[in-house]
Amino acid sequence: MSHTAGIRETQKLKTRQALLDAALGLLEHQSLSSLGLREVTRAVGVTPTAFYRHFDDIAALGVALVEQTLGSLHGMIGAILAETGDSEVRLDRSVDLIARHVREQPAHFRFIAREQHGGVGPVREAIAAQLRRFAEEVAAALADEPESQGWNEEDLLMLGGLYVDHMVITASAMLDAGPDGDAQVARVARRRLRLVTLGRLHWLDGPASSSSASGAS
Repeated sequence: MSHTAGIRETQKLKTRQALLDAALGLLEHQSLSSLGLREVTRAVGVTPTAFYRHFDDIAALGVALVEQTLGSLHGMIGAILAETGDSEVRLDRSVDLIARHVREQPAHFRFIAREQHGGVGPVREAIAAQLRRFAEEVAAALADEPESQGWNEEDLLMLGGLYVDHMVITASAMLDAGPDGDAQVARVARRRLRLVTLGRLHWLDGPASSSSASGAS
């Protein structure tokens, strides 16, 4: 790549990020479905034509924000799940990770909380896909633990989804609580996760496991 081409590519990336940042700032006060393309370009100081060099439409920009917010978490949560040792320690570290990201990127997580059930279909689908991927990754990690012996794939995925849903609820609660209240939210989150873990240890003891096994056969 020539020096000129490198400068051009760097500028293109800077403009793309500026559009994402501007949209995120505007979304502090409105939903994505009400956000206008010209609002975003005016905030950045570029033309609508420049916008289309980066995104097909506002929905595509929203999908990029989803990937920016949740995509970076996969590697970090995956590293925690891959650790050996006490599962409760790993869960505690996961709560700490969510708390840190909410503190560092509150606008990103407010966007996710608002748009998870919002009016822009591609963005809802992108959020759902990211959360499904998290659930699958958690389920795969749980499958390797001795406590999961005898569990079928459907139940492991259900448990993974339960942990992920709890993390989403925790992130939303931290946003509502603010910096002064997130420690209390984290404390409650850890207690709830421990309750789920205790229930997991007895899942195969009761009739639920029998009906699940018969449904899977």
